[in-house]
Amino acid sequence: MAAAAPPMALRGAPRRLLLALAVFSFACEACEKVIFHTPSTLEADRLVGRVNLVECLRSADRIQSSDPAFRVFRDGSVYSAGSVVVVDGRSFTIWLSDTRTQAQEQITVVLQPQKKLLRKRHARETVLRRAKRRWAPIPCSMQENSLGPFPLFLQQVQSDAAQNYTIFYSISGRGVDQEPLNLFFIEKDTGNLFCTRPVDREEYDVFDLIAYASTADGYSADLPLPLPIRVEDENDNHPVFTEQVYSFEVPESTKLGTSVGQVCATDRDEPDTMHTRLKYSVLSQTPRSPGLFAVHPSTGALTLVAQNLDREVVDKYELIMKVQDMDGQFFGLVGTSTCSITVTDSNDNPPVFRQNAYEASVEENTYNVEILRLSVEDKDLVNSANWRANFTILKGNENGNFKISTDKATNEGVLCVVKPLDYEENQKVVLEIGVANEAPFTRDLALRTPANRAVVTVHVQNQDEGPECKPAAQHVRIRENSAVGSRMNGYKAYDPETRSSSGIRYKKLHDPNGWISIDETSGSIQTSKILDREAAAPRNELYNVTVLAIDQDNKSCTGTLVVSIEDVNDNAPEIRPDYVTICKPKMGYTDISAFDADEPIHGAPFYFSLANPTPEVNKIWTLSKVNDTAARLSYQKNAEVKEYYIPVMVRDRAGQSATKTLRVNLCDCTHPSQCQMTARSAGASLGKWAILAILLGLALLSSVLLTLVCGVVGARKKKGFPEDLAQQNLIISNTEAPGDDKVCSANGFMTQTVNNSNHGFCGTMGPGMKNGGLESIEMVKGGHHTLDSYRSHHHTLDSRVGHPDMDTSRYTYSEWHSFTQPRLREDSIRGHTG
Repeated sequence: MAAAAPPMALRGAPRRLLLALAVFSFACEACEKVIFHTPSTLEADRLVGRVNLVECLRSADRIQSSDPAFRVFRDGSVYSAGSVVVVDGRSFTIWLSDTRTQAQEQITVVLQPQKKLLRKRHARETVLRRAKRRWAPIPCSMQENSLGPFPLFLQQVQSDAAQNYTIFYSISGRGVDQEPLNLFFIEKDTGNLFCTRPVDREEYDVFDLIAYASTADGYSADLPLPLPIRVEDENDNHPVFTEQVYSFEVPESTKLGTSVGQVCATDRDEPDTMHTRLKYSVLSQTPRSPGLFAVHPSTGALTLVAQNLDREVVDKYELIMKVQDMDGQFFGLVGTSTCSITVTDSNDNPPVFRQNAYEASVEENTYNVEILRLSVEDKDLVNSANWRANFTILKGNENGNFKISTDKATNEGVLCVVKPLDYEENQKVVLEIGVANEAPFTRDLALRTPANRAVVTVHVQNQDEGPECKPAAQHVRIRENSAVGSRMNGYKAYDPETRSSSGIRYKKLHDPNGWISIDETSGSIQTSKILDREAAAPRNELYNVTVLAIDQDNKSCTGTLVVSIEDVNDNAPEIRPDYVTICKPKMGYTDISAFDADEPIHGAPFYFSLANPTPEVNKIWTLSKVNDTAARLSYQKNAEVKEYYIPVMVRDRAGQSATKTLRVNLCDCTHPSQCQMTARSAGASLGKWAILAILLGLALLSSVLLTLVCGVVGARKKKGFPEDLAQQNLIISNTEAPGDDKVCSANGFMTQTVNNSNHGFCGTMGPGMKNGGLESIEMVKGGHHTLDSYRSHHHTLDSRVGHPDMDTSRYTYSEWHSFTQPRLREDSIRGHTG
C-alpha cells in the first residue's frame, strides 16, 4: 500500500505501475478555471501542468498559490512541492497581482484523478501476502495554524491489494486515540487522511501515526505503515529578550571597542529557519546624543563606539533594544527590551588645593597639636577612593617634626606637630605639601597632569624653657669592685637660653641596685656600694641610672646616665654539672665543661686537672683536653662498676681556679637513664618478704587491741578469758609515763601485779626503751603459734620489774627486728634482680 503513489513492485511478481496521463485542458478564457487530469499520486517536484499567466494578467509581479503543496512559476508552470495525493474535487487558486496598479486576477486549478472499479474479495478467496512490506512511509506535512477549511485533507493512503480487493483503512497514534484526541481521521473506504482543527507546532511538531489496511472480513492485507505527519512552522512567535531590563556598568575611562555587555533573545519558532534568525539593533538612547553604544546584529554584544564617557556629565544611559526575526526583514516579528548602562567613576579628576600658600604658627616645645587644615576640591565620586585625598609632606620635614593626615569626614589635610620645635634653632619652617587620591590616576591623567602642591610656612614662637638634657643618654665608665666613695664625672644639663649648667640641681630618680649617688649641685657621681658587673641587671650590659635636672624655676628634664662597668677577673670558672653517669662498656669517657661569668678576656681557655685525687681515682681516671672550655674524663677498662668521687680543678687564663668534686656513677648499662630507673625501682619494689612483714605487723597491732579489750572487760566483770583466746597475746611496754605492769597467765584467770598493785587488767607491760623513746613490743608464745619454733631459751622482763617472768615464751623488739630485717633485704634484692 502507498500513499497516493504508484504501486511498487513486490518480490517474485512483475512490477505494477500506475500510469498517469496529464491532460491539459485550457478554457477559452485564460483566467477561467483550469482542469488538470493527474495520477492519484504526484511525486515531489513533478510538473502538474501549465497555465497562461500572460493572457490573464500580463503585468503581474506577484504570484501566489493558495495551496502550499503546489508551486507556481512565472512561466505558468505548476509543480508539486512534495508528494501529493489527489482526490476528487481537489483544487487551489493562483493569485496574480500588480503592486503598482493594484490590479488583481485569479485562476482556479482543479485536479481530477483517474478512478478504477474494484471488486470485493470472496470469503473463500485467499489474499496473497508477500513477505516483504508492500508500502512505505510517505512524508506528509501540514501547515501550523492552518485556516482550513476543516476537515483539511492531508493525503491518501493506498495499498497495492486495493487493485484486486476491497480494502478498509484505519489509523492510530497520537492525535487519533491519544492526546490530542480526534485530531486526525481517515476515510475507511478511500484512505483519505484529514485533520480536524488547527495545530500549534510549538506544542506538537510531529505526529507519528500508524496506518492499517484490512479486508472486509478483517484480514490484514498488509503490514502496519508508519505515517509521520510533520507540522510546518509558521512565524507566529515574537522573539523575546531573556530579561526585561538589562543592567550593565562601564568605567568612564573605558577605551573604544570595549565590550559593555550582551543581550540575548529567544524565539519559540522552529530552529535554524528564517523564523528564528534574529537580528539585534539599538532603537534609541537616552540621552540621545552622542551615540555611544552599538550592538552586534547577530550576537547581541554591546560595545563602546565613542570616547565621550564622562560620569561627571552623564552617569547613566538607557537604551531601547530591538530584536527581529526573519533576519531583520521588515515583515519579521519584533521584541524589545531596556538596557540600563551605569557609568562608574574613574579617577580622572585630580584633587586641587583651594590655596597655593598657607601660614601657621606654633609654640616651641609643644607637640601632638593641630596647627592647620588644608582643603582640596575633587570632582570624582564623593566618598570613593577616587575622591578621598592622601596628603604628603614633600619637603621641609627632614627632622620629623610634622605629620599630616586626612580627615575622613571632610577630606581635609590635618597638619600636626608631633615632635617639639626649638625656637633657638629655627624660627620658621617651610613645608611643601602634595596631594593625591587613594586610587591611582588613570593613565591619561597621570601623563598629562602634574601632582598638585601647596606651600605651608610654620612660624615657631619662643617659650620660656626649662633645662635641656642633651644628649639624653650620657656615658661614664666605672671599674668593677671599685672602692666605695670613688668619684667621677656624672650627668650635665644646660639652660637652652644661656647654654650654661649653673643653677641646675640634680636628683637621682632610679638606680636599680643603689650603687650610685649623685651630687645635687655638680651632677658628679660616686659609688655607694661595690659594683658587681655580673650582678647588674640586665647582666653584662650597661647599667642605667635615671637623673632629673631642675632649674631655678623648677622646670625640669630627665636624662639617663649610662654606667659601663669594666670587668675584672673576680670569678673562677665553674664546672657543670656535678653528677655524671657513664655506661660501661658502651661509654669509654664523658666530657665535662666549665663556665666563667667574667668577660671572655678573663675566661677561656680553661685548664682542667685532678686535684689531690685518691690513689684509686688517680689509678683509674684521667683528664684530657677537648677544647678551650671542656675536658674529657676517661677510665681504665678494669674499673669497678660503682660511684666515684673525683675532685677536678679548673683554672682560667688569668689563674683564677676552683675545685669541684664530681660524682661519677660508673654503671653497667646501655644508656644512663637505665641506671636512674634501676635506682628508682630498687627503692619502690616490694617482694613477698616485705608483704609478709607488713601482714605480721598488722597481726601484732590486732593482738594489742585485743589485749586492751580483754583488760577492760576483765576489770569490769572480774572474769577471765576462755582458754582458746589466751594462747597468744601482746605485751606493751610504755616508758613515756609510769604505770603498773600486769601479766595475764596462759589460762586467763590468774593475774599478778608487778608493783604490789592487784587489778583486774589482763595484759603485760614490758620494759621500755629509755634511749630512743620507743616501745618494746613482745610476743607471748601460746599453743603452736610461735615466732620461732626452734628457739629454746626464754626472755624475762626488764630487771627493773623486780620479779621473775611469768611467761618464758616472749620475744623482745630486738629479736623481732633481727628476725624480719634480713628477710626484707632478701626480698628487696630479689625484686631488683627480677
